[in-house]
Amino acid sequence: MTKSNSDKFIPIVQELQEFAFSQLGSMTIVRVLGYGLLCLALFDIIEMFIPPNFMNPAWEFKTIGALVEKVAVPLIGLVLVFFGERHSRTKWEIPILKFLSWLSLLFGILFFLLIPLGLTNTIRLSNQNVAQVKTVSTQQISQAEQLEQQVSQASPEQINRFLKSQGRKIDNNKSPQELKEQLLSEVSKTKQQIKNQAEATQSLRGLNLIKTSVKWNLGAVVAGTLFISIWKGTRWARN
Repeated sequence: MTKSNSDKFIPIVQELQEFAFSQLGSMTIVRVLGYGLLCLALFDIIEMFIPPNFMNPAWEFKTIGALVEKVAVPLIGLVLVFFGERHSRTKWEIPILKFLSWLSLLFGILFFLLIPLGLTNTIRLSNQNVAQVKTVSTQQISQAEQLEQQVSQASPEQINRFLKSQGRKIDNNKSPQELKEQLLSEVSKTKQQIKNQAEATQSLRGLNLIKTSVKWNLGAVVAGTLFISIWKGTRWARN
């Protein structure tokens, strides 16, 4: 290679060196950001479990959802921390990287274990919702039946007093029996409305629960897969 040709390559080499040095600086910033995100994720996890309320299906279900909803932060943090593999690492980072690699495997397994727990809590919450709606509707129907019995046994004077207490005008063109039948018909309609409302409420709650459960359980599958992928891809940190 002639001197003139070598002179042409000098600027290119300098640019490559400058680019490499700039990448090292950017790599440090990226890794610091990753450690920061992992710290923030740790704070979130601590907040989720204080106070703990295990064996409570509602709390467990909500906590699983919170873990899935916020899993992106630790995943991004791990990717940023592992960026660049062993290049430009300090000695104290090597054991931390090894720990984080195994921690990724642990988190992956835990997220897969959350799936059966999430399904179990979905069934338990569904049963609780059915029982709650049934209890409320039974009480309301019972009250309506008591009113129905009172109306059927009431005298014309009692019917008039009842209508006045409700702020309703008495139709003098109707006989006491017709007024009684009108009230009984209204009570019967109210009972049917209570049943229809209970069924609609139960159906809506069940649908929302299933949608949320599917979303969070599928999210747990994706999160578990990603954590295990990170573990597989960081074999260099464990060697």
